[in-house]
Amino acid sequence: GGQSRGGPRQPCPPQAPLLPAEDEPSWGPHRLALLVPFRERFEELLAFVPYMHRFLSKKRIRHHIFILNQVDHFRFNRASLINVGFLESGNDTDYIAMHDVDLLPLNEQLDYGFPEAGPFHVASPELHPLYHYKTYVGGILLLTKQHYEMCNGMSNRFWGWGREDDEFYRRIKGAGLQVRRPSGITTGYETFQHLHDPAWRKRDQKRIAAQKQEQFKVDQEGGLNNMRYRIESRTALSVAGAPCTVLNILLDCDTSETPWCTFG
Repeated sequence: GGQSRGGPRQPCPPQAPLLPAEDEPSWGPHRLALLVPFRERFEELLAFVPYMHRFLSKKRIRHHIFILNQVDHFRFNRASLINVGFLESGNDTDYIAMHDVDLLPLNEQLDYGFPEAGPFHVASPELHPLYHYKTYVGGILLLTKQHYEMCNGMSNRFWGWGREDDEFYRRIKGAGLQVRRPSGITTGYETFQHLHDPAWRKRDQKRIAAQKQEQFKVDQEGGLNNMRYRIESRTALSVAGAPCTVLNILLDCDTSETPWCTFG
């Protein structure tokens, strides 16, 4: 048996990666550091990196994807990972996107450009498939590096899943910045693909006694200024032809300050 008609099947030719000509003026002067907090989501990573590289290249946005891989044995700390990504992202990028690995933009009209006027919340509550409250700033948020510094980054006190973005909203307000959101997008809740499958991958939502009160306070002291971490390794990786950098990050926790950082 076999394939008599037309000989053996040829594999599909790989799509050519869309790489900017560095001197191509239509790509503009700015460069985005795409910061992706990460732990144990391998199959999502395989989908995310090539998808986002092509999405941003099509929009002519210079970018560098950073996978912020938390390898210590503390609970997940999305905000601290974003702080580390900001600090490690180098001088060749001038704005950041904090970007969930399980959220893919489907609408090419979404703006990922330099957010000069203030933080730009791409995954707005009118468009995000799950979260619809009006102060929501999670999922995908763009800021210039200058504005992120004005907020002193994010609080390092949020171990376990959730709430850190709500606290960051208050920091944005406190810095006198205004959150802006997409307008004229007509795809509603079909604007993003959400990859998360909660049935077999439980989020760490446990709240330990002290943590319950803590998480509603604004953290006045901490942020970029008291970030404690070590980069275990930095690996340049290509996923299906799309370049990214994986930072293996060891966060440090002061258990007298935030005893809820351990799984104990």
